[in-house]
Amino acid sequence: MPDTTTTDMGSGSRLADPDVEARLARVDEVLAGLEDAPGPSVRAALEAVGLLTEVYGEALARVLDRADDELARRLSEDELLGHLMVLHAIHPDSAEHRAARAVERLRPVVRERGGDVEWAGVDGQVARVRVSTGGGCGSGCGSGSGDVTEAVRAAVLAAAPELASVEVLPSPAERRAAPAFVPLETLARRGADRTRGAR
Repeated sequence: MPDTTTTDMGSGSRLADPDVEARLARVDEVLAGLEDAPGPSVRAALEAVGLLTEVYGEALARVLDRADDELARRLSEDELLGHLMVLHAIHPDSAEHRAARAVERLRPVVRERGGDVEWAGVDGQVARVRVSTGGGCGSGCGSGSGDVTEAVRAAVLAAAPELASVEVLPSPAERRAAPAFVPLETLARRGADRTRGAR
């Protein structure tokens, strides 16, 4: 495992996005290990992490309080800052707006694969998106469609974890009218009526 423990932040060096992601993954690993370990020292360490997280969240909230609308927008569009704002429930955009933006960010990639994805809104705590795949197949067939659907779900829930789930709808072009269900007894009765009428 690469050493991700030290960076000279005092000299002005900054972490690139992959370095931030590596550190966040390592934090998750360490915390998961601590949560499984017994003892008062572990409980104290977890409490310290929780308290420090609250303090950093408050500091970020104070930055947002002092930011004008343009700066708040720019800060919220930064991937790392946006995730931290969501974590601390201080993101200036609604869950619906963030989820819709996540879908729009995915759209070019899905289109490159011959499909499309479109935001369809929120119903209660459920995000709704239309997903189509190339070839008129719809969201339920082919190996690539499952990947697209899962990528859309993951992106929406990462951007707006307040939402409970993501409902994938077929695109209007792929929606086919289902044949009307006619009970067998009705068909049998119609056939009997025709036979009697022909006599």
